[in-house]
Amino acid sequence: MADTAAHRSWLDGIKPYIEKEPIAAFFLGVSSGFPYAMIAATLTTRLAQDGISKRSVTAFSLAFLVYNLKFLWAWMVDGVRLPILGRLGQRVSWMIFAGLLVMAAVANLGFVDPATSLIQTAYAAILVGVAGATFDIVIDGYRIEILKPHQLGTGSGMTQYGWRIGSTLAASVALVMAAYIGWNWSYLLCAALALPAMLTALILGEPERHRQITRRSGFVSAFKATYEPFVEFFSRQGAFLVLLFILLHKIGDTLSQLTVRLLFNDLGFTNIEIATYDVGLGFWAYLIGIFVGGAMYAKLGMKRSVLISLVLMGITNLSFAILAQAGHTNLGMALAIGFENFASGIGGVTVVAYFSALTDLRFTASQYALISAAASIFGRILTGTSAGALVESFGYVNFYLLTTLAAVPGILLFWLMMRAGLIDASIGSAGKPR
Repeated sequence: MADTAAHRSWLDGIKPYIEKEPIAAFFLGVSSGFPYAMIAATLTTRLAQDGISKRSVTAFSLAFLVYNLKFLWAWMVDGVRLPILGRLGQRVSWMIFAGLLVMAAVANLGFVDPATSLIQTAYAAILVGVAGATFDIVIDGYRIEILKPHQLGTGSGMTQYGWRIGSTLAASVALVMAAYIGWNWSYLLCAALALPAMLTALILGEPERHRQITRRSGFVSAFKATYEPFVEFFSRQGAFLVLLFILLHKIGDTLSQLTVRLLFNDLGFTNIEIATYDVGLGFWAYLIGIFVGGAMYAKLGMKRSVLISLVLMGITNLSFAILAQAGHTNLGMALAIGFENFASGIGGVTVVAYFSALTDLRFTASQYALISAAASIFGRILTGTSAGALVESFGYVNFYLLTTLAAVPGILLFWLMMRAGLIDASIGSAGKPR
């Protein structure tokens, strides 16, 4: 009897992950992760190896600002019907269009030469940012709408599994294949990672929970479509405090993301070591973190699990400060990367589930675009304008200590919101059963 009960318990734990919707969320995550990696870790390594200065390398993170501005055109994904492709449905047609745009942009970035023209490389990176941000808008809207409220935690975890696999494949394939066929063709090969999301949308079709809003025609109606999603969001109790939390919670993490590869380069780590620890070990630590995050979300609930994940993510930068002090040590790199990815995996489940639950089903693409863009905008601006200069002025150790302190305001604000009951009050229709 005990064995039967244990077997049933094991099956009950696995069942939510093998349902159709979370599996679909996994494939969506694969395609969502790779464009980001192409202009983050991969391009950073490529520029550093070409001898580009730290200030110029970190300035390339301004291409990510496009992700922070995506809410400006996200309303189009919700309300504009595409010609010809629109017959496939609002979400499916935009998925195909955005996927093709990403593939073309990544291929274009692969065939520019940073050593010859840094400006052309910057334009190409921005184009990937625009295409990737649009792809993210569609993917996020589709993901939230195919998941039922009780699947948001599981679906967020599966999305993060897919995101990490997609970004890891993009980073590792580009690094390894560049040594054999050059950067140009390795980028072209990575462009195929847009296909999983496109095929998923074609197979599943339009989400059952998708609520079609009124078709837009004329200037007045189009203008109204740009602000309707935001009016609805800010009409909720505590909405401005929620937005403030979204703005603050990821500053330290965003500041450290781009500079980590610069740290590895300055400490003398080889491409093989980076691929082994940052890409390989980090990948498995992230997967374990996602599993732990899913368990936390199920056992502790949304609020407590999010708070714990914020604390863990806030202190990860200390490990990079220790690594910077220790110097070139594979053990130190493994521990720092392992802890950072483990904490990020936990946060990827809990925080994304909370952000997904904040949206209204009429405006999932628009509202999640606002939320996800706001989540890293402060850190992105600071990274692009001052991170490289801060590292050069204060050194890596002090820089990572500063990024650790930058996480404290977000943690305190979420705790205060919990005590005031504003977390529950801010949830949208996507997080509520019908």
